[in-house]
Amino acid sequence: MEKTHVEILLIEDNPYEAELTIRSLKKNNFINNIMHIDDGATALDFIFFKGAYENKNNGHPKLILLDLKLPKVDGLEILRRLKENEETRTIPVVVLTSSREERDILESYKLGVNSYIVKPVNFESFTQAVANLGLYWLLLNENSSQL
Repeated sequence: MEKTHVEILLIEDNPYEAELTIRSLKKNNFINNIMHIDDGATALDFIFFKGAYENKNNGHPKLILLDLKLPKVDGLEILRRLKENEETRTIPVVVLTSSREERDILESYKLGVNSYIVKPVNFESFTQAVANLGLYWLLLNENSSQL
């Protein structure tokens, strides 16, 4: 079985919002290798090659799109663990959430998030925001995985 490297890890528990994000990525040709996970515990297993992903080390994603309000382990805890770990701290993380709460924004930046985006309600605005994310983080931004 051929191993495939995940370029974008989407961690989103709302199936509708996950589908919107995936459709937006497809519409803008940023869908080569995307993995969608809908809870925080499974996301941590995937990122750190544990549990069901123990023998599936295909490297780390180039970009993580992270919701904050997740079942089992919340997005802030995922962010904390990512940025504390030497192997994962340089992965760009974009919080893509509906939360406008000041404490979520401040805590995300304290923990090292690369960008914090509040999801637009309008589909066209959302599609454009996701297109801009893909363009910047996958094509324009130089990161350690390219070195």
